[in-house]
Amino acid sequence: MNDHPRISVVVPTYNRLETLRHVIPSLLAQDQPRAAFEVVVADSNSTDGTAEYLAGVAQEHPFVRHLPGPYTGRASARNAGIGAARGDIVLFTDADIIASSDLLARHLAHHERPGSRAVVGMEVQVSSYDDYLKKRDARELRAPLHGEKPKRLSWLYFLTGNASAQRAELDRVGRFDEDFTGYGHEDLELGYRLQHAGIAIEYEPAAVNYHWHPVPWDEQQRKYELAGKSTVRFYRKHPAFDVQLRLGMTPVSLALHDVVRRIPPLEAWIERGAARPGFARTLSYQYHYLTGVKAALRG
Repeated sequence: MNDHPRISVVVPTYNRLETLRHVIPSLLAQDQPRAAFEVVVADSNSTDGTAEYLAGVAQEHPFVRHLPGPYTGRASARNAGIGAARGDIVLFTDADIIASSDLLARHLAHHERPGSRAVVGMEVQVSSYDDYLKKRDARELRAPLHGEKPKRLSWLYFLTGNASAQRAELDRVGRFDEDFTGYGHEDLELGYRLQHAGIAIEYEPAAVNYHWHPVPWDEQQRKYELAGKSTVRFYRKHPAFDVQLRLGMTPVSLALHDVVRRIPPLEAWIERGAARPGFARTLSYQYHYLTGVKAALRG
């Protein structure tokens, strides 16, 4: 096993063996020499056979390392991965995100240039393994959030399903904040600190990951409420208007939330419409997000 690979891939997981069985092979299939990278799976003590699966993989591929522990959330698991990483570059992905074969090469190309930067790749949403195969083979079926051209991004888009940074810079800004134990924003908050430390965040559309995690709409509502609570933690740590504005917790948005609550027929219409894709579902998610914000502000 190489003691100094060029890049370390950190994958936090908890009971995601069904998708991890596809994610790990996609990382093994990278077009890089085996000595150039390693995979560190920071596992929050899964009970679904993850340990046994990774032990089997490691027999043939010892650069795939299982790092179990009582992690308190994704921030804690990723920090453990950073601490164990041997590479100078750390790439963050997840246990339900399948990598394109040149993912590592695309990230490394940016980091090989002079200076420091963080790199965010393209994340394509897929609903099934068959959907992944279709979008992998037909570029026109993808719907990239940031388009097809390289550009600078703000901290708001430092999403760690497909993001890399120099390990030294992660250490310099303090890694992930482990106080973010609920859902959401631990990655954006790290992106905020990286950007304010002078690290540019660059978008590389050719670095493609396929996110296979369809979430039922009612579960998504609950996630939006948790994200709203994380927003307040973020703002209390960084009480800047830019944070308020970009995270949508302005006085105007909070007032509109009050209006909806005071009109039960409108609230009911939004909730009924959330069962189908469309405008009402988007409104419902935003309503639940602001519900979480207000709950955290009261707390």
